[in-house]
Amino acid sequence: MAGRDPGEPHRSATPLELFFDLCFVVAVAQASEGLHEALAHGHHLAGALRFALVFFTIWWAWMNFTWFASAYDPDDTPYRLTVLVQITGSLILAAGVSRAFEEGDLLVITLGYVVLRTALASLWLRAAFSDPARRKATLRFAAGITACQLGWVALLFLPAGARLPGVAVMVLAEVLVPVWAQSAGMTPWHPHHIAERYELFTLIVLGESVAAATVAVRGAFERNQGTGALYTLAAGGLLMAYAMWWLYFTKPAYVLLATTHQAHRRRFTWAYGHYLIFASATAEGAGLAAYADHVTRHPGAPSVGAGMAVTVPAAFFLITVWAVHLWPHQRRVADRVPFAVTAAGVLLAAWSPAPALVAGVFLGGLVTVVTVRQRR
Repeated sequence: MAGRDPGEPHRSATPLELFFDLCFVVAVAQASEGLHEALAHGHHLAGALRFALVFFTIWWAWMNFTWFASAYDPDDTPYRLTVLVQITGSLILAAGVSRAFEEGDLLVITLGYVVLRTALASLWLRAAFSDPARRKATLRFAAGITACQLGWVALLFLPAGARLPGVAVMVLAEVLVPVWAQSAGMTPWHPHHIAERYELFTLIVLGESVAAATVAVRGAFERNQGTGALYTLAAGGLLMAYAMWWLYFTKPAYVLLATTHQAHRRRFTWAYGHYLIFASATAEGAGLAAYADHVTRHPGAPSVGAGMAVTVPAAFFLITVWAVHLWPHQRRVADRVPFAVTAAGVLLAAWSPAPALVAGVFLGGLVTVVTVRQRR
Protein backbone atom coordinates (compact mmCIF):
# COMPACT_ATOMS: atom_id res chain seq x y z
CA MET A 1 0.00 0.00 0.00
CA ALA A 2 2.47 2.60 -1.21
CA GLY A 3 1.27 6.17 -1.54
CA ARG A 4 -0.40 7.09 -4.82
CA ASP A 5 0.83 9.83 -7.12
CA PRO A 6 -0.82 13.19 -6.24
CA GLY A 7 -0.43 14.20 -9.89
CA GLU A 8 -1.91 11.03 -11.34
CA PRO A 9 -3.96 11.90 -14.46
CA HIS A 10 -7.63 11.01 -14.79
CA ARG A 11 -7.97 10.13 -11.10
CA SER A 12 -11.64 9.72 -10.25
CA ALA A 13 -13.87 8.08 -7.65
CA THR A 14 -13.86 4.28 -7.73
CA PRO A 15 -16.95 2.04 -7.73
CA LEU A 16 -16.09 1.02 -4.15
CA GLU A 17 -16.05 4.65 -3.05
CA LEU A 18 -19.39 5.25 -4.76
CA PHE A 19 -20.81 2.20 -2.96
CA PHE A 20 -19.38 3.56 0.30
CA ASP A 21 -21.20 6.86 -0.29
CA LEU A 22 -24.42 5.10 -1.22
CA CYS A 23 -24.48 3.24 2.08
CA PHE A 24 -23.74 6.42 4.00
CA VAL A 25 -26.94 7.85 2.51
CA VAL A 26 -28.81 5.62 4.97
CA ALA A 27 -27.18 7.33 7.94
CA VAL A 28 -27.71 10.80 6.42
CA ALA A 29 -31.40 10.02 5.88
CA GLN A 30 -31.79 8.84 9.47
CA ALA A 31 -30.15 12.01 10.78
CA SER A 32 -32.45 14.16 8.63
CA GLU A 33 -35.53 12.28 9.82
CA GLY A 34 -34.46 12.58 13.46
CA LEU A 35 -34.07 16.35 13.11
CA HIS A 36 -37.42 16.55 11.32
CA GLU A 37 -39.19 14.81 14.20
CA ALA A 38 -37.46 16.98 16.79
CA LEU A 39 -38.43 20.19 14.97
CA ALA A 40 -42.00 19.00 14.42
CA HIS A 41 -42.41 18.48 18.19
CA GLY A 42 -40.89 21.85 19.07
CA HIS A 43 -37.58 20.50 20.39
CA HIS A 44 -35.53 22.95 18.37
CA LEU A 45 -32.43 23.36 20.56
CA ALA A 46 -32.17 19.75 21.73
CA GLY A 47 -32.86 18.48 18.22
CA ALA A 48 -30.23 20.76 16.71
CA LEU A 49 -27.59 19.69 19.26
CA ARG A 50 -28.28 16.00 18.74
CA PHE A 51 -28.29 16.45 14.98
CA ALA A 52 -24.94 18.28 15.15
CA LEU A 53 -23.38 15.40 17.10
CA VAL A 54 -24.92 12.60 15.03
CA PHE A 55 -24.03 14.28 11.76
CA PHE A 56 -20.49 14.90 13.00
CA THR A 57 -19.95 11.16 13.45
CA ILE A 58 -21.32 10.50 9.95
CA TRP A 59 -19.33 13.25 8.28
CA TRP A 60 -16.11 12.57 10.19
CA ALA A 61 -16.13 8.86 9.36
CA TRP A 62 -16.84 9.63 5.70
CA MET A 63 -14.22 12.37 5.47
CA ASN A 64 -11.41 10.39 7.10
CA PHE A 65 -11.89 7.46 4.76
CA THR A 66 -12.10 9.81 1.76
CA TRP A 67 -8.72 11.40 2.48
CA PHE A 68 -7.14 8.05 3.28
CA ALA A 69 -8.37 6.53 0.01
CA SER A 70 -7.09 9.53 -1.92
CA ALA A 71 -3.59 8.81 -0.61
CA TYR A 72 -3.63 4.98 -0.38
CA ASP A 73 -5.95 2.81 -2.43
CA PRO A 74 -4.46 -0.41 -3.85
CA ASP A 75 -7.95 -1.80 -4.59
CA ASP A 76 -6.83 -5.30 -3.63
CA THR A 77 -8.87 -7.90 -1.75
CA PRO A 78 -7.73 -7.00 1.83
CA TYR A 79 -8.44 -3.33 1.15
CA ARG A 80 -11.90 -4.04 -0.28
CA LEU A 81 -12.82 -6.27 2.67
CA THR A 82 -11.70 -3.61 5.16
CA VAL A 83 -13.80 -0.98 3.40
CA LEU A 84 -16.81 -3.30 3.50
CA VAL A 85 -16.29 -3.57 7.26
CA GLN A 86 -16.44 0.23 7.42
CA ILE A 87 -19.67 0.19 5.42
CA THR A 88 -21.08 -2.29 7.94
CA GLY A 89 -20.13 0.12 10.71
CA SER A 90 -21.95 2.96 8.92
CA LEU A 91 -25.13 0.86 8.79
CA ILE A 92 -24.85 0.03 12.50
CA LEU A 93 -24.41 3.74 13.16
CA ALA A 94 -27.50 4.51 11.07
CA ALA A 95 -29.51 1.98 13.06
CA GLY A 96 -28.73 3.88 16.26
CA VAL A 97 -29.65 7.36 15.05
CA SER A 98 -33.30 7.19 16.10
CA ARG A 99 -32.35 6.07 19.63
CA ALA A 100 -29.90 8.96 19.87
CA PHE A 101 -32.59 11.48 18.93
CA GLU A 102 -35.44 10.02 20.95
CA GLU A 103 -33.62 8.94 24.11
CA GLY A 104 -30.13 10.40 23.89
CA ASP A 105 -28.83 6.82 23.83
CA LEU A 106 -25.43 6.75 22.11
CA LEU A 107 -24.68 3.04 22.59
CA VAL A 108 -25.52 1.78 19.07
CA ILE A 109 -24.04 4.85 17.37
CA THR A 110 -20.83 4.40 19.34
CA LEU A 111 -20.67 0.73 18.39
CA GLY A 112 -21.05 1.51 14.69
CA TYR A 113 -18.49 4.32 14.96
CA VAL A 114 -15.97 2.05 16.66
CA VAL A 115 -16.38 -0.57 13.90
CA LEU A 116 -15.86 2.11 11.27
CA ARG A 117 -12.86 3.74 12.83
CA THR A 118 -11.12 0.57 13.99
CA ALA A 119 -11.18 -0.71 10.41
CA LEU A 120 -9.71 2.61 9.25
CA ALA A 121 -6.98 2.41 11.91
CA SER A 122 -5.99 -1.00 10.54
CA LEU A 123 -5.63 0.54 7.09
CA TRP A 124 -3.36 3.25 8.49
CA LEU A 125 -1.21 0.54 10.11
CA ARG A 126 -0.98 -1.27 6.79
CA ALA A 127 0.10 1.98 5.13
CA ALA A 128 2.72 2.48 7.84
CA PHE A 129 4.35 -0.86 7.01
CA SER A 130 4.12 -0.25 3.24
CA ASP A 131 5.24 3.39 3.05
CA PRO A 132 8.41 3.93 5.14
CA ALA A 133 8.81 7.54 3.98
CA ARG A 134 5.53 8.51 5.70
CA ARG A 135 5.58 5.97 8.51
CA LYS A 136 5.61 8.55 11.29
CA ALA A 137 2.49 10.30 9.98
CA THR A 138 0.58 7.08 9.29
CA LEU A 139 1.40 5.66 12.74
CA ARG A 140 0.16 8.89 14.30
CA PHE A 141 -3.12 8.51 12.44
CA ALA A 142 -3.52 4.93 13.66
CA ALA A 143 -2.65 5.86 17.25
CA GLY A 144 -4.87 8.94 17.30
CA ILE A 145 -7.89 7.12 15.87
CA THR A 146 -7.49 4.25 18.34
CA ALA A 147 -7.17 6.59 21.32
CA CYS A 148 -10.28 8.50 20.26
CA GLN A 149 -12.29 5.28 19.99
CA LEU A 150 -11.33 4.38 23.55
CA GLY A 151 -12.47 7.85 24.58
CA TRP A 152 -15.88 7.46 22.90
CA VAL A 153 -16.40 4.12 24.60
CA ALA A 154 -15.44 5.62 27.96
CA LEU A 155 -18.13 8.29 27.50
CA LEU A 156 -20.79 5.59 27.73
CA PHE A 157 -19.83 4.98 31.36
CA LEU A 158 -19.96 8.63 32.43
CA PRO A 159 -22.99 10.03 34.29
CA ALA A 160 -25.49 11.83 32.06
CA GLY A 161 -24.47 15.27 33.32
CA ALA A 162 -20.84 14.77 32.28
CA ARG A 163 -21.50 13.47 28.79
CA LEU A 164 -21.97 16.78 26.98
CA PRO A 165 -18.59 18.20 28.12
CA GLY A 166 -17.07 14.81 27.34
CA VAL A 167 -18.50 14.89 23.82
CA ALA A 168 -17.03 18.36 23.28
CA VAL A 169 -13.60 17.11 24.37
CA MET A 170 -13.82 14.09 22.09
CA VAL A 171 -14.88 16.15 19.07
CA LEU A 172 -11.90 18.46 19.64
CA ALA A 173 -9.59 15.47 19.96
CA GLU A 174 -10.92 13.97 16.73
CA VAL A 175 -10.39 17.10 14.65
CA LEU A 176 -6.86 17.56 16.04
CA VAL A 177 -5.70 14.06 15.07
CA PRO A 178 -5.17 14.86 11.34
CA VAL A 179 -3.44 18.15 12.22
CA TRP A 180 -1.08 16.35 14.60
CA ALA A 181 -0.48 13.40 12.26
CA GLN A 182 0.21 15.43 9.14
CA SER A 183 2.59 17.73 10.97
CA ALA A 184 4.95 14.74 10.68
CA GLY A 185 4.50 14.53 6.91
CA MET A 186 1.92 15.10 4.21
CA THR A 187 0.01 12.14 2.84
CA PRO A 188 -0.12 12.07 -0.98
CA TRP A 189 -3.75 13.15 -1.47
CA HIS A 190 -4.98 13.98 -4.97
CA PRO A 191 -6.62 17.44 -5.44
CA HIS A 192 -8.90 16.41 -8.32
CA HIS A 193 -9.95 13.21 -6.55
CA ILE A 194 -10.71 14.98 -3.25
CA ALA A 195 -12.67 17.69 -5.06
CA GLU A 196 -14.78 15.10 -6.87
CA ARG A 197 -15.43 13.13 -3.67
CA TYR A 198 -16.67 16.26 -1.87
CA GLU A 199 -18.78 17.27 -4.85
CA LEU A 200 -20.40 13.84 -4.92
CA PHE A 201 -21.22 14.00 -1.21
CA THR A 202 -22.70 17.47 -1.74
CA LEU A 203 -25.01 15.96 -4.35
CA ILE A 204 -25.93 13.23 -1.85
CA VAL A 205 -26.96 15.64 0.91
CA LEU A 206 -28.80 17.93 -1.52
CA GLY A 207 -30.60 14.92 -2.94
CA GLU A 208 -31.50 13.73 0.54
CA SER A 209 -32.83 17.19 1.32
CA VAL A 210 -35.08 17.10 -1.76
CA ALA A 211 -36.21 13.54 -0.95
CA ALA A 212 -37.08 14.37 2.67
CA ALA A 213 -39.07 17.43 1.65
CA THR A 214 -40.83 15.54 -1.15
CA VAL A 215 -41.98 12.76 1.18
CA ALA A 216 -43.26 15.27 3.71
CA VAL A 217 -45.11 17.41 1.17
CA ARG A 218 -46.62 14.32 -0.46
CA GLY A 219 -47.89 13.11 2.90
CA ALA A 220 -49.31 16.56 3.64
CA PHE A 221 -51.16 16.62 0.33
CA GLU A 222 -52.61 13.18 1.01
CA ARG A 223 -53.89 14.27 4.40
CA ASN A 224 -55.08 17.73 3.44
CA GLN A 225 -55.97 17.56 -0.28
CA GLY A 226 -53.52 20.37 -0.91
CA THR A 227 -53.43 24.01 0.13
CA GLY A 228 -51.83 27.16 -1.21
CA ALA A 229 -49.19 27.02 1.54
CA LEU A 230 -48.16 23.53 0.48
CA TYR A 231 -47.89 24.57 -3.16
CA THR A 232 -45.64 27.51 -2.26
CA LEU A 233 -43.60 25.26 0.05
CA ALA A 234 -43.03 22.72 -2.73
CA ALA A 235 -42.12 25.42 -5.26
CA GLY A 236 -39.88 27.27 -2.83
CA GLY A 237 -38.13 24.11 -1.64
CA LEU A 238 -37.36 23.09 -5.21
CA LEU A 239 -36.10 26.57 -6.08
CA MET A 240 -33.86 26.55 -3.00
CA ALA A 241 -32.41 23.16 -3.90
CA TYR A 242 -31.66 24.30 -7.44
CA ALA A 243 -30.01 27.50 -6.21
CA MET A 244 -27.95 25.70 -3.55
CA TRP A 245 -26.66 23.29 -6.19
CA TRP A 246 -25.87 26.13 -8.57
CA LEU A 247 -23.97 28.17 -5.99
CA TYR A 248 -21.87 25.25 -4.76
CA PHE A 249 -20.80 24.32 -8.29
CA THR A 250 -20.12 27.91 -9.37
CA LYS A 251 -16.37 27.25 -9.01
CA PRO A 252 -14.66 23.86 -9.33
CA ALA A 253 -13.11 22.87 -6.02
CA TYR A 254 -9.94 21.44 -7.50
CA VAL A 255 -8.86 24.91 -8.68
CA LEU A 256 -8.54 25.97 -5.04
CA LEU A 257 -6.97 22.72 -3.85
CA ALA A 258 -4.53 22.39 -6.73
CA THR A 259 -2.86 25.75 -6.11
CA THR A 260 0.49 24.32 -5.06
CA HIS A 261 1.76 27.09 -2.78
CA GLN A 262 -1.55 27.41 -0.91
CA ALA A 263 -3.09 23.91 -1.05
CA HIS A 264 -1.52 22.58 2.15
CA ARG A 265 -2.46 25.72 4.09
CA ARG A 266 -6.05 25.72 2.85
CA ARG A 267 -6.83 22.02 3.02
CA PHE A 268 -7.95 21.91 6.68
CA THR A 269 -10.14 25.02 6.42
CA TRP A 270 -11.72 23.72 3.22
CA ALA A 271 -12.15 20.13 4.44
CA TYR A 272 -13.46 21.00 7.92
CA GLY A 273 -15.65 23.82 6.64
CA HIS A 274 -17.62 21.32 4.61
CA TYR A 275 -19.10 19.96 7.82
CA LEU A 276 -21.35 23.03 7.94
CA ILE A 277 -22.07 22.79 4.20
CA PHE A 278 -23.12 19.14 4.41
CA ALA A 279 -24.97 19.51 7.71
CA SER A 280 -26.91 22.61 6.64
CA ALA A 281 -27.92 21.00 3.32
CA THR A 282 -29.20 17.94 5.20
CA ALA A 283 -30.95 20.10 7.79
CA GLU A 284 -32.71 22.02 5.01
CA GLY A 285 -34.68 18.92 4.06
CA ALA A 286 -35.64 18.36 7.70
CA GLY A 287 -36.74 21.99 8.00
CA LEU A 288 -38.91 21.81 4.89
CA ALA A 289 -40.50 18.59 6.17
CA ALA A 290 -41.18 20.17 9.57
CA TYR A 291 -42.76 23.19 7.90
CA ALA A 292 -45.01 20.88 5.86
CA ASP A 293 -46.15 19.28 9.12
CA HIS A 294 -46.88 22.70 10.57
CA VAL A 295 -48.95 23.71 7.52
CA THR A 296 -51.13 20.61 7.75
CA ARG A 297 -51.62 20.83 11.53
CA HIS A 298 -52.13 24.59 11.74
CA PRO A 299 -53.46 25.81 8.37
CA GLY A 300 -53.53 29.57 8.03
CA ALA A 301 -51.35 30.12 11.12
CA PRO A 302 -47.81 31.18 10.09
CA SER A 303 -45.09 30.40 12.62
CA VAL A 304 -41.74 32.18 12.80
CA GLY A 305 -40.22 29.13 14.49
CA ALA A 306 -41.36 26.84 11.69
CA GLY A 307 -40.15 29.38 9.14
CA MET A 308 -36.70 29.53 10.76
CA ALA A 309 -36.41 25.75 10.41
CA VAL A 310 -36.43 26.45 6.66
CA THR A 311 -34.42 29.67 6.44
CA VAL A 312 -31.64 29.16 9.01
CA PRO A 313 -30.14 26.05 7.33
CA ALA A 314 -30.32 27.79 3.94
CA ALA A 315 -28.50 30.84 5.32
CA PHE A 316 -25.85 28.62 6.94
CA PHE A 317 -25.34 26.81 3.64
CA LEU A 318 -24.99 30.07 1.74
CA ILE A 319 -22.55 31.62 4.22
CA THR A 320 -20.33 28.53 4.49
CA VAL A 321 -20.28 27.87 0.73
CA TRP A 322 -19.19 31.46 0.25
CA ALA A 323 -16.57 31.40 3.04
CA VAL A 324 -15.08 27.99 2.22
CA HIS A 325 -15.64 27.63 -1.48
CA LEU A 326 -16.05 31.00 -3.19
CA TRP A 327 -14.46 33.75 -1.10
CA PRO A 328 -10.84 32.84 -2.00
CA HIS A 329 -11.70 33.47 -5.67
CA GLN A 330 -13.17 36.92 -5.03
CA ARG A 331 -10.85 39.91 -5.22
CA ARG A 332 -13.33 42.80 -4.91
CA VAL A 333 -15.54 43.78 -1.99
CA ALA A 334 -18.38 44.29 -4.46
CA ASP A 335 -18.32 40.56 -5.21
CA ARG A 336 -19.05 39.75 -1.57
CA VAL A 337 -21.90 42.17 -0.92
CA PRO A 338 -24.60 40.13 -2.74
CA PHE A 339 -23.89 37.12 -0.52
CA ALA A 340 -24.31 39.14 2.69
CA VAL A 341 -27.50 40.77 1.42
CA THR A 342 -28.94 37.43 0.32
CA ALA A 343 -28.10 35.75 3.63
CA ALA A 344 -29.91 38.52 5.50
CA GLY A 345 -32.89 38.26 3.16
CA VAL A 346 -33.09 34.49 3.57
CA LEU A 347 -33.10 34.80 7.36
CA LEU A 348 -35.78 37.51 7.30
CA ALA A 349 -37.92 35.27 5.09
CA ALA A 350 -38.87 33.35 8.25
CA TRP A 351 -41.29 36.19 9.07
CA SER A 352 -43.05 35.97 5.70
CA PRO A 353 -46.20 33.90 5.00
CA ALA A 354 -44.21 31.72 2.54
CA PRO A 355 -40.65 31.41 3.90
CA ALA A 356 -39.46 28.72 1.48
CA LEU A 357 -40.64 30.61 -1.59
CA VAL A 358 -39.23 33.96 -0.41
CA ALA A 359 -35.90 32.37 0.52
CA GLY A 360 -35.84 30.60 -2.84
CA VAL A 361 -36.41 33.88 -4.65
CA PHE A 362 -33.52 35.49 -2.77
CA LEU A 363 -31.21 32.56 -3.57
CA GLY A 364 -32.35 32.56 -7.20
CA GLY A 365 -31.56 36.26 -7.42
CA LEU A 366 -28.07 35.61 -6.08
CA VAL A 367 -27.55 32.88 -8.68
CA THR A 368 -28.50 35.40 -11.38
CA VAL A 369 -26.05 38.00 -10.08
CA VAL A 370 -23.21 35.49 -9.75
CA THR A 371 -23.80 34.03 -13.22
CA VAL A 372 -23.94 37.43 -14.91
CA ARG A 373 -20.71 38.55 -13.20
CA GLN A 374 -18.96 35.33 -14.19
CA ARG A 375 -19.81 35.86 -17.83
CA ARG A 376 -18.55 39.43 -17.69
